[in-house]
Amino acid sequence: MSNRSRRLIALAAVTGAAALVLSGCAQQSTGQPAASAPAASQAAPTADRPAPLNGDPIDVALVRQSGAGDYFTAWGAGADAQAKAANIDLTVFDARNDNAKQASDLEQAIASKPDAIIVDHGQTDTIEPRIREAVDAGIPVIIYDLALENSDGVIVTSQSDASMAQGVLDQLVTDNGDGAKVGLVSAEGFAPLDRRKVVWDEYLTEHKLDQKFFTGEVTESTATDNIPLVDAALKSNPDVQAIFAPYDEIAKGVVQAVRQNNLQDKVKVYGIDISNADIEVMTADGSPWVATSATDPASIGAAVVRTLALSLAGQLDKPDVQFPAVTVTRDFLLEKKITNVTQLREAEPSLLLSDVVTADWLPAVSG
Repeated sequence: MSNRSRRLIALAAVTGAAALVLSGCAQQSTGQPAASAPAASQAAPTADRPAPLNGDPIDVALVRQSGAGDYFTAWGAGADAQAKAANIDLTVFDARNDNAKQASDLEQAIASKPDAIIVDHGQTDTIEPRIREAVDAGIPVIIYDLALENSDGVIVTSQSDASMAQGVLDQLVTDNGDGAKVGLVSAEGFAPLDRRKVVWDEYLTEHKLDQKFFTGEVTESTATDNIPLVDAALKSNPDVQAIFAPYDEIAKGVVQAVRQNNLQDKVKVYGIDISNADIEVMTADGSPWVATSATDPASIGAAVVRTLALSLAGQLDKPDVQFPAVTVTRDFLLEKKITNVTQLREAEPSLLLSDVVTADWLPAVSG
């Protein structure tokens, strides 16, 4: 695998067959409208909307498993802003890490007979049977970051998790070299984390990395709950040079544990995902979090809604869509004086996905 730039590199793009899930997520309200995206804007459409989006607003249920942190808030805001621009009334069900509740939410959504359903994250075993019920009932379904055994009749969208992991792990190897002493802080049973670990295992072999520990969990309070786990791992392995934390809430806990052990000058942290809070942590004085690979969550939420709109209009030419990512380093953030995601979008416009799943009647919204 080729080395990527130390700064900011666009990663792999747009189509693929992977259906992925990052679960263990917290949620907000049930049956309430999604939060609006602040200062969202959209280029003027150059064509009229096609049916069925050219009449009364269509009803779409968004059944979510959102997690702690502002990533999920931004994702929902982007989805809501794009829905308004596409003439979609979005009703949100959010299960706050309760898998049984998400299944119940989906059953409730099916019973309401919407024009379509979006399922954002979730656990395969509890949510897939209900997705099959929706498909059998003739309701169009689109999923984001959810692993299904059978995706027939379902539009599948996801981040390119393998590419995200490759980008940030290339940076880890560049910074620390082959044979470095490394640790993994993640959790098993969540599809994106499992997919990212597959890449991690490849890098362990290819670059002869010396894995000193594998710990971690995803909970309702992921960042806080990982601090003692990483603290114990660091105390047992004080010679570790780098830690891969492939979820931003995990990375925040890792950073805190590294700091409280006064190892920020010796241990580098490599994460995945980006948000305003993540940027604040990465750019803090002496932060050990040196690189992350990410999409812009608001742009992803919007792109999922556009994918659905194109599908309903009969203009989607593929059932599987993956969204490209970039790798962001701490050095890049400091060099460009970036303090929030809005500034990061300006420095790297590809995050906006302005040319991904769009049409002349359906330009992308931007935050």
